[in-house]
Amino acid sequence: MENTRQTEPTNFIEEIITRDLETNKYGGRVHTRFPPEPNGYLHIGHAKAALLNYGLAEKYGGLFNLRFDDTNPTKEDVEYVESIKEDLAWLGCKWDDRLFYASDYFERLYEYAVRLIEKGLAYVCDLSPEEIREYRGTLTEPGRESPYRNRPVAENLDLFRRMRAGEFPEGSRVLRAKIDMASPNLNMRDPVIYRIMHVPHHRTGDKWCIYPMYDFAHPLSDAIEGITHSVCSLEFEDHRPLYDWFLEALEIEQPPQQIEFARLNLNYTVMSKRKLRQLVEEGYVNGWDDPRMPTLSGLRRRGYTPEAIRDFCQRIGVAKSNSVVDIALLEHCLREDLNKRAPRVMGVLRPLRLVIENYPEGEVEEVEAVNNPEDPAMGTRKLPFSRVLYIDRDDFREVPPKKYYRLAPGREVRLKYAYLVTCTDVIKDERTGEVVELRCVYDPASKGGSAPDGRKVKGTIHWVSAGHAQPAEVRLYDRLFTRENPDDDKDGGDFKDYINRDSLEVLTSCLVEPGLANARSGEFFQFERVGYFCVDPDSTPGKPVFNRAVSLRDSWAKIEQKIAAKG
Repeated sequence: MENTRQTEPTNFIEEIITRDLETNKYGGRVHTRFPPEPNGYLHIGHAKAALLNYGLAEKYGGLFNLRFDDTNPTKEDVEYVESIKEDLAWLGCKWDDRLFYASDYFERLYEYAVRLIEKGLAYVCDLSPEEIREYRGTLTEPGRESPYRNRPVAENLDLFRRMRAGEFPEGSRVLRAKIDMASPNLNMRDPVIYRIMHVPHHRTGDKWCIYPMYDFAHPLSDAIEGITHSVCSLEFEDHRPLYDWFLEALEIEQPPQQIEFARLNLNYTVMSKRKLRQLVEEGYVNGWDDPRMPTLSGLRRRGYTPEAIRDFCQRIGVAKSNSVVDIALLEHCLREDLNKRAPRVMGVLRPLRLVIENYPEGEVEEVEAVNNPEDPAMGTRKLPFSRVLYIDRDDFREVPPKKYYRLAPGREVRLKYAYLVTCTDVIKDERTGEVVELRCVYDPASKGGSAPDGRKVKGTIHWVSAGHAQPAEVRLYDRLFTRENPDDDKDGGDFKDYINRDSLEVLTSCLVEPGLANARSGEFFQFERVGYFCVDPDSTPGKPVFNRAVSLRDSWAKIEQKIAAKG
């Protein structure tokens, strides 16, 4: 990583690092890490943490590690490891040869535990998990000491070695740190640091049957790797005294400094990995990469770009207290990014047949369409135009409401890039009364969409040529939850009670311009006047599937305009 040494701080974490550099606290080093547990897929909140840690190392010319804190084999899987690496690389994080695992350090962590026992600071406890919780006390009542707390050092060493050798059944014994059962911080009341688990590990196999707890392995792994600033989210603030206790008790030189920042919370979203796992395992969504999920793989499949997510994380900044961010800001960041880069195309989601009666039968001409007005370098393309077209059903009203400027009986509109047309007749299904076809006439002198006599035409609609259009499937995604805070259980409800049953609408009769027949997975487009769409991996040649990433309407931009107007 380039040693840029840009030391001008922009948030409180950078202020801490700047002071440490000025005092030469770590010999001028800055070394950060992102330490996910491989028990699920990363979500947008993890993106904020990863980008923050990576950005700090990048800004100060330091090093960045990716480390998997893989200490619980019952919940971990290689699938999660690979997905996390893929997501971080997609975001732009680079760890070079610094990919590590807490399991790399299992032997050293065991030796650290032995050292605590030898110093009289850890003991083997035979209480059951239920009894340990009972002895722990409450926020208002101190805990009680375990009857095994004062076992002799030699006995503890023997029992711990036998735990490692697999002599005892799972759950029968644990190793606990000996700290303070009366501490006001429950994390300090003799926490468990090793437990027996006869479960194979995805990296170490059956070598171990005892595994360190996260709160023990995490700070010591940081220390082993030479991390200087252990940046984590605010829920770990109460764990910091325990983090520091382990480092001090084991006499770690130049211990890492834990710094907490506010985690990312989005409205209409859940960020708990446990709850996301429930949504997947109980079939409420179609996997971790479902485009309704806040996972990075879900956002990527929906059409989000790493640039938009980095911009979003930059905008929300780094704070010391938790807050909830409006998801409209995330959508705004995506619109801003795709507006500059996404090619414009024609797509009709709910087709309505339109026949131009005075256009020559059998004739096909080409009209020129702009690929992206924001980027002239993207050039233009040719679109086939013919007598029979399809427009979107939403662009016609038999009885138009006030301020409706699209097509209606007797009204003239502009077919984008093509001609001006006027609706002369409406054909309905005799049985249902549904409008099935529109009859129109066009002005041959209006090619390109401009009236030669200068008359004003307010409405502009998109279209595709019936004989050339490519059939497509379009998936319209909405917010997964109907409640702004689905985690709020004050009414006694479960977060799943607020799932939006209309969060996915699949349209199978859509038509798009012919050039999209072989659109590749991951490509994104703006469907003119409709929204931004991404090609789904389910697409096959000649059968494209598009996911709506975000609509064109931007509520956050309107909010920003109101704020700016107020000064």
